[in-house]
Amino acid sequence: MNHPPARGSGVRGPGSVVVCLAVALLTGMVGSARAAAAGPEERFREATALMRSGDVPGALAVYRELAAAGHESTNLYWNWAQGAASRGRAGEAMWALLRAREIGPADTAVEREIERLRQTLNLERAELSPVPTAGLARALRRFHLGTLGGLLLVVSLGFHALARRRPSLRWPRAAAWVAATLGLALALLTFAGAASRQTAVVVTPNASLLDAASPTAGAVASLREGEVVPVLDTAGSFLRVQDSSGARGWVRTSDAWSLATPPR
Repeated sequence: MNHPPARGSGVRGPGSVVVCLAVALLTGMVGSARAAAAGPEERFREATALMRSGDVPGALAVYRELAAAGHESTNLYWNWAQGAASRGRAGEAMWALLRAREIGPADTAVEREIERLRQTLNLERAELSPVPTAGLARALRRFHLGTLGGLLLVVSLGFHALARRRPSLRWPRAAAWVAATLGLALALLTFAGAASRQTAVVVTPNASLLDAASPTAGAVASLREGEVVPVLDTAGSFLRVQDSSGARGWVRTSDAWSLATPPR
């Protein structure tokens, strides 16, 4: 009696194996090309979909990829903070919120979330603002005060020229001095803000403060999760910082993320 051939037995001839391998390779290449061609907006939507589906690690990986490529936004860091907080990484969530505040305009929702997280971590307000001029630098960027200062200096030159041409008029000279004074004041504030010390956020609970920039260095203290610390120096994968108690030492860059740039 003749039986029909079995189907789906999982055993294929050499030709079938080659064809399957070729198809798999082509599919992988097409997928990679699509991922490379996907724009930042599309990648952001993909990350949001991953977050909603419960794949928080996948979403965070995409957010980190976008931020490292320079595609930063307040919404990206807001979602990043929510995802990190849902995984119990409060320090990373605090970093994301503070980074959102660094790059974006005033956002009351971000400020409220920072305050809520600060209370959750039992941090003092001073532990989030160890460098007073950092707030000044944010205000200068937010309101473009540096550009305004430059424009005022140019305007003062115009008033000075008008005063020379029309010496009988008094107001151009007074206006020139007022514009020059305000312009110089804003220029000095811009310089002070630009020269402010960089800061970093401790993203790891009880991160070790080391006595040297070395993997074998001994711990002299531990840092509080979510605390913002001034960066005094850098050496490879280590930052020299100072905590709120005044203790100085080295911390791994994986344990304290700079607020100046996204983590690579």
